[in-house]
Amino acid sequence: MTQAPIIGVLAIQGGVREHLASLQAAGATAVAVNSLNELLAVQGLVIPGGESTVISKLAIDDGLIQPLREARGQGMPMYGSCAGMIMLADRVLDARPDQEFISGLDISVRRNAFGRQVDSFEMDVKVQGIGGTPFPAVFIRAPWVEAVGSEVQVLSTITAGPRTGTIVAVQQGPLLATSFHPELTGDVRIHATFVELVRHYA
Repeated sequence: MTQAPIIGVLAIQGGVREHLASLQAAGATAVAVNSLNELLAVQGLVIPGGESTVISKLAIDDGLIQPLREARGQGMPMYGSCAGMIMLADRVLDARPDQEFISGLDISVRRNAFGRQVDSFEMDVKVQGIGGTPFPAVFIRAPWVEAVGSEVQVLSTITAGPRTGTIVAVQQGPLLATSFHPELTGDVRIHATFVELVRHYA
């Protein structure tokens, strides 16, 4: 694919504008997705950070949760940051009973594992496949990955401090997820990786 891929950002809650800007800067045609018709018009989808319980509830209320699952099941590339990682996980260890997910990533995640809003932090992490200097990761009420399936590629772990070894970025085929918020950094390498993933699978 030589032309810019059309990539949506699920626009029901979270950092939508920042993801749209980062995708555009990374070479995509970025659009907000609020409806089934808009979902059907994109080649890839970003599920932004925010509050996973709210994203789940609004996706259910808007009639989007099943179409999102179907799009993922049909091979649409998806990238989830922070709460988006939770939405793509097959297993959420501390989910609310009424919470529903897109699923597809063979991982176990724990919500708000790094602590509350006041525990937010930034840390440089090495991310496999993006090249160059370590990535300036921003963690805000972030989940972490506690277990991965055999087909999941671990792209990044924390390598310093008491959280050393914690998995914070993964990929499984056309699905990509990070615990952190690359859209808040001005560094578009993660988004560029996803754009290339969409080019590959579209």
